[in-house]
Amino acid sequence: MGRVTERRKVLRVRDGAVTGRPDTLVAEEPLEIRLNGRPLAITMRTPGDDFALAAGFLVSEGVLGTASELRNIVYCAGATADGANTYNVVDVQTAPGVTVPDITLERNVYTTSSCGLCGKASLDAVRTTARWPLADTPPLRLTTELLARLPERLRAAQRVFDRTGGLHAAGLFSEDGELLDLREDVGRHNAVDKLVGRALQAGDLPLSRTVLVVSGRASFELAQKAMMAGIPVLAAVSAPSSLAVDLAVEAGMTLVGFLRGASMNIYAGEHRIALPAPAGRP
Repeated sequence: MGRVTERRKVLRVRDGAVTGRPDTLVAEEPLEIRLNGRPLAITMRTPGDDFALAAGFLVSEGVLGTASELRNIVYCAGATADGANTYNVVDVQTAPGVTVPDITLERNVYTTSSCGLCGKASLDAVRTTARWPLADTPPLRLTTELLARLPERLRAAQRVFDRTGGLHAAGLFSEDGELLDLREDVGRHNAVDKLVGRALQAGDLPLSRTVLVVSGRASFELAQKAMMAGIPVLAAVSAPSSLAVDLAVEAGMTLVGFLRGASMNIYAGEHRIALPAPAGRP
């Protein structure tokens, strides 16, 4: 299988001195996802957790929602001259009786490492395929102090980032702030797919009492993936997009952006957050 990191020679310039040295870079390779033998999507990803990535992608597509709907995932033969397996093509086989949404069958997409479901920025399409309403009962009640600690915990667990400085991370936390799982990838949407796919395989969907923390911005695609997995809270260290906010408001999701230290912006779902009392009030 592909390696998570690779070594390349680099010229390093420091204080006017030039030296040659090897540098550790994050690997980026294409992954073709096939559904029941039919090509569906190609994404640029960091090798590793490919089966979980494919499963999570199909959760966001509305194809899979439970482990019983997944029959099998296998690597397909690669395209090298000697016929060796490149481990860059996976085929997801659904269980008998699973209905694939028309919007998925009609689409054959190429996704980059920075863009998830390109061209599918439709709130109506997402609403019609969502499996679980974000109606956590009783509702999560998170303090701002707890939320403020999560990015640091996410960063502390990023092992590959420490070696490369070039990976996004997605962390799944419990309502008590415990890190349940973390995935890294060159694409932030791939990291989320890997988290969701692992939860699907473990039979843990919907993730109705969890918080998803991402290391970059909160795009529409990430809000969609959180919603499709039943995650009620999405927090990002950077900004959300306008469509991500629209989706969060309509779905009843809590969306937090610019989560840095004790500062944060709450764009939707403030009912899940215990806000500090205004200054001067008991």
